[in-house]
Amino acid sequence: MSGLFDLIIKGGTVVNHDGRMRADVGVRAGKIAEIGDLGSASAGEVIDASGLHVLPGVIDTQVHFREPGADAKEDLETGSRAAVLGGVTAVFEMPNTKPTTSTAAALADKVTRGTHRMHCDFAFYVGATNDNIDQLATLEMLPGACGVKVFMGASTGSLLVADDESVEAVMRNGRRRMAIHSEDEFRMRERAHLAEDGNVLTHPIVRDVETAVRCTKRVLKLARLTGRQVHVLHISTAEEMPLLAQHKDIASVEVLPQHLTLAGPEVYERLGTYAQQNPPIRDAAARTGIWWGVEQGIVDVLGSDHAPHLKHEKDQPYPKSPSGMPGVQTMVPIMLDHVNAGRLSLERFVDLTSHGPLRLFNIAGKGRLAVGYDADITIVDLKAKRTITNDWIASKCAWTAFDGVDVTGWPIGTIIRGKRVMWEDQLVTPATGETIRFQETINQ
Repeated sequence: MSGLFDLIIKGGTVVNHDGRMRADVGVRAGKIAEIGDLGSASAGEVIDASGLHVLPGVIDTQVHFREPGADAKEDLETGSRAAVLGGVTAVFEMPNTKPTTSTAAALADKVTRGTHRMHCDFAFYVGATNDNIDQLATLEMLPGACGVKVFMGASTGSLLVADDESVEAVMRNGRRRMAIHSEDEFRMRERAHLAEDGNVLTHPIVRDVETAVRCTKRVLKLARLTGRQVHVLHISTAEEMPLLAQHKDIASVEVLPQHLTLAGPEVYERLGTYAQQNPPIRDAAARTGIWWGVEQGIVDVLGSDHAPHLKHEKDQPYPKSPSGMPGVQTMVPIMLDHVNAGRLSLERFVDLTSHGPLRLFNIAGKGRLAVGYDADITIVDLKAKRTITNDWIASKCAWTAFDGVDVTGWPIGTIIRGKRVMWEDQLVTPATGETIRFQETINQ
């Protein structure tokens, strides 16, 4: 079936549904048209991928790009620039902006802002509030929406839905998989006095293991009661993994590179408030338990929880310092370093960053390097030895918790719908980002 293609990626090691194999990838009209030996075919553009690995495009299903309302920290253009420089082809962006993404108008405004201004493709979560519960079933089906997000703790204002009665009502209004920040707001309020001024080491004490476990138990009980599928974000404890394993029919699981890589108290002693995020980075035993969840297949996806703050904000003494760190640009190299260290296979990495998002969220035409799918491709050099530095970070915050970290494995190219967007740390195509489509809403 070979013939004329718009693009051929030649000579790389393809990692997809068929395992690993040396193969060429032919692209036509923005979609993958053929995989195999395309030596006799011709194309308008040919990329030599010899010595490189050709992966399905990495999808980051949790980022905060801060626009509108906090554009000084980040905006949709700069956040997506960081994404593609890090090998990420698509993102799901969170609703805690100003105004919150909790109405049809706010969602439509974000879609307009992102279209052909963002460098990667995108979808936006609709934030559940106590005021829009009866509208959520409609809102989650609108173009550009990836689902509903509930903050059961660690949020302020209208996006905080803390009590079981309200969360149950949210679950009963809609049918798509619902993402949840699972920290118990009531326990955190009880423990707020444990936050010592100027001592960020008390952050994981205020937000202790029980804060996460208690809320996740509540989530699972309500999901079972209502029959609603839930996606529990950024698991930070070892104790939650066996609990979630008992409910895999209704609950999917996300983990972050931060929780898989960093550990307290060392990280707080080294980085201070720059290590502060919610839920917290905990000790090495928690990190080991999270890796166990990855190894056992309990974990479904990897997200970055990219949540940048400017340096002068993070430099404030704890607890005035805001929680959150950038991550969309560093997720691929950090995790490829884990691949090279033998902590997970490259196939498992692909499962966590492409196939997992496709399965959980019923993405239409993305998340799979296969004929007929969008030609979203992340090309990596597993042998490249690089040092992550603040200078490389494209986010407006201009810092990373991984500054100075040596890694083996690096994103070389980001291809989105057949267009080479990033190559060797340089943007090479103007922004053409569009909304991600989903099976449930494809005819809406």
